[in-house]
Formats: sequence, structure tokens, C-alpha cells
Amino acid sequence: MRRRLGVLAALLVIGAAGTACGDDSSTSGGSSDAERVSIAITVADGEVSPSGDAVEVPVGEEVDLVVTADAPGQIHVHSDPEAELDYDGTGEAETFTLRIDRPGQVEVESHTYGTLIAKLVVS
Repeated sequence: MRRRLGVLAALLVIGAAGTACGDDSSTSGGSSDAERVSIAITVADGEVSPSGDAVEVPVGEEVDLVVTADAPGQIHVHSDPEAELDYDGTGEAETFTLRIDRPGQVEVESHTYGTLIAKLVVS
């Protein structure tokens, strides 16, 4: 009985894989790959942008925080585990990649300026 169930399960997987493959000549308007979420953060003359924007993020997907700053500072991500990201403030973009594995809201704030940058809505 177990052997039959194993064989049946294997056939179902093979059958599903076979039907998922399409003809290379077919065209489709959509893409099955989700685009990576990227948040551009600018720190200039003591001002931080964005300021409290809600950003939708799929659970388990990577998020890029791209920081361009004119002075060194730190971003705090209230995730589990929490993350403290130090940027050097040379005016060049620095990218920090995160992955949030649980649904909920995660605040991203500037510790340097005490301001909310973004609220990640993870679902």
C-alpha cells in the first residue's frame, strides 16, 4: 500500500512538472516571478526620505534598503531578529538586504534622526 502511494505521489509530481512546462513559442503578458522590493532611502541635510511610507512585502522575500546619505548614521529594523544597519554617509548608495520570514508590520527607522522611514507590511 505504501509503495503504491509513493508511486502515485511520484507520478503526480512528474505530471504536474510536465504540465507546468510550456512551449517556448507561446507568449504571456504576465510574469510568475515577483519583483524584489527595493526601498530608496535618502539622508541629506538632516532630512530622511521616505517618511513613514507603508510598503507591501511578501513573507520570506528579500527586501533591499538602498541608502544614500551625506553623513554616517544607523537604520534600525524592528524585525525578529532586529537589525541595526550602519551606513557610512559618503554620498554613494549602500544596499542592505533583509528577509522577513513572518507576517506582520516591521518598522524601519533612523536611529540617527529619530524618524520612521518605512513600515513594511509583510504578508
